[in-house]
Amino acid sequence: MIIFRYLCRELLFATLAVSAVLLLMVMSGRFVKYLAEAAAGDLSAGILFSLMGYRLPGFLELVLPLGFFVGILLAYGRLYIESEMTVLHACGFSERRLLTYTLAPALLVALVVAAMSLYFTPTGAERSSGLLTADKSRNEFDHLIPKKFVSTEGDRAVYYADALSEDKSTMYDVFLAELGSSRADTETDYQIVHFAREGVQQIDAETGLRYLVLNDGYRYEGVPGQRDYRVMKFDSYEILLDIPRLRQSASDRIEAASTLDLLRSDGREERAYLHWRFSLPVLVLVVAVLAVPLSRTNPRQGRYAKMIPAILLYMVYLVVLQGVRGAVEDGDIENPAAIWLVHPPFLILGLFLLGGRNWGRRPKSAPADSGPPADGEVKDA
Repeated sequence: MIIFRYLCRELLFATLAVSAVLLLMVMSGRFVKYLAEAAAGDLSAGILFSLMGYRLPGFLELVLPLGFFVGILLAYGRLYIESEMTVLHACGFSERRLLTYTLAPALLVALVVAAMSLYFTPTGAERSSGLLTADKSRNEFDHLIPKKFVSTEGDRAVYYADALSEDKSTMYDVFLAELGSSRADTETDYQIVHFAREGVQQIDAETGLRYLVLNDGYRYEGVPGQRDYRVMKFDSYEILLDIPRLRQSASDRIEAASTLDLLRSDGREERAYLHWRFSLPVLVLVVAVLAVPLSRTNPRQGRYAKMIPAILLYMVYLVVLQGVRGAVEDGDIENPAAIWLVHPPFLILGLFLLGGRNWGRRPKSAPADSGPPADGEVKDA
């Protein structure tokens, strides 16, 4: 029991350390992406940390299997380098018992990954999608940065304001250019440009449509490069604003779907994603079987001698798993359950590597001492 607690503590500490580093790398990349969108005015800065929190389970379900795999390599590799594993084997600690002790923390990690994959990840994806939808549906002026040109959704127009009111409902010294317009009497694209002293957003109480009311300005309409521009001076001019909507892709919709909804669905992509969710906990158990023999290290070779080949084998496993899932989604493979055919070859490979060295065999005990030699007799050394 002491050895079991010692091995579990080493594995879990190494797993937490590796997973924390990997999670920091993945989250920093995604945070930089969101930060760039916020700087460009496409995203509110106030929802950045909420988005990262909702996306955290999705990161963990992919980081934890790799972190546990590398954790086994590091923990057991240290035991081999410091000859602790040699002492255990000399005392009758077999490879079978080592694998049994390793599968206990592996089962714990698999349960955590299952919770992330089956519940927390789809819940977080649904909430982050709702948060983005609500952010896109807010006042367009909330994303406006004074003294900076900003494009509307779909690049339909570009607008600029020299200043904003405190509640961001009124723009001052407004420039608004409508792009990609066309006229009935010409096939040439033309532009409509507005200059106004101020612009105020108003919402129709009956229809809910939003209008930008420009006050005290000019409207220019014409084809760039030609001189037949139409100029109109106005005291008040209303422009219908686009109602921004967040178009959710099919992959995002499936990712946000609950596991129960996927079980009820007969769609090819939904079934493939359902099998993928159940495959991630199994992935943890299989890589645990692979990591035990791959962690064997010769003290003369160094602690990280087998790290790169082992990680490459893990990447091949994960890429093949994702490749079969993609083939099912594309219709190249009709049966979604084909994703389960990926696990047995790697499990058999792990058992084969594990069985190559004293599988379940105890070291032979030395013959019993028959006592001191008699006079004139010499015992063999």
